[in-house]
Amino acid sequence: MKIIKEEIVIDPMHSFKIFSPRLRNYFYWHYHPEIELVFVEATHGIRHVGKNISDFVGSDLVLIGPNVPHLNFDYGIQTDYHQIVVQFHEDFLENNIVHVPEFRTMATLMKEASLGLSFYGKTKERVVSKLKDINRKDRFSSLMDLMGILQVLANSPEVERLNREDTSVKFYLKDKVRMGTVYNYIHENYDKRPNVNEVAKLVHLGTPSFCRYFKQQTDITFTEFVNRYRINQAKTLLIQDGPVSEVCYRVGYGSISYFNKLFKQIQGETPTEFKKRNVKKTRKP
Repeated sequence: MKIIKEEIVIDPMHSFKIFSPRLRNYFYWHYHPEIELVFVEATHGIRHVGKNISDFVGSDLVLIGPNVPHLNFDYGIQTDYHQIVVQFHEDFLENNIVHVPEFRTMATLMKEASLGLSFYGKTKERVVSKLKDINRKDRFSSLMDLMGILQVLANSPEVERLNREDTSVKFYLKDKVRMGTVYNYIHENYDKRPNVNEVAKLVHLGTPSFCRYFKQQTDITFTEFVNRYRINQAKTLLIQDGPVSEVCYRVGYGSISYFNKLFKQIQGETPTEFKKRNVKKTRKP
């Protein structure tokens, strides 16, 4: 699937759009001129914003600037999940915020949103609480809540910048790699032996050309991408209380010691430590 420009329609009687899309069985690699705030609550999921490919556990809160390519955050989620998306025109902020001194930090936030911003900690808790309540209020109160949310984000140190530079959509429109094809191939083969030569043929490129394109588009190699995808799948299985040894083999690794080493390298902790930290046991006494 090529990158898609999403046509967003916002009610002219409202300053923003808020809704809860469900697209987990659809690869939606897209962009739009509107700014977007996404909250998704799930056991585990993939985050692909601009060149950044990472993941989240439990929930994710991300602010995405205009025309920054991104994948739907519920793509491939196999468990129950909840998602809230807020979209608003860039010119709304330019007309109402940029020239107001009290909103200077908010204007800076909007500029940094071109990098893709992921928020965590107390900031995420405060914002999510407001997001879940915003749609039950009248228009004016909802708008004030949205401004309050942006102000909280603008003043928060609990933020991760997902990209090092502005990821212009022009770069992706020129790219010949079909990321949907790549994702589909890896999803079907991650527990076997994903072959870079096979996926290169699927996108009609020679293997060296594919490797260069893939590294240019994602800042990681195809092998790194496969390993991250496998580890992401492993996290879901671990959270579902799967034994570490079983999970290792189910995601395609033949060596538990190598699986442990790679998991710690990518996640910063061992599979056992990750499991203890995230699994909520429901055993009856």
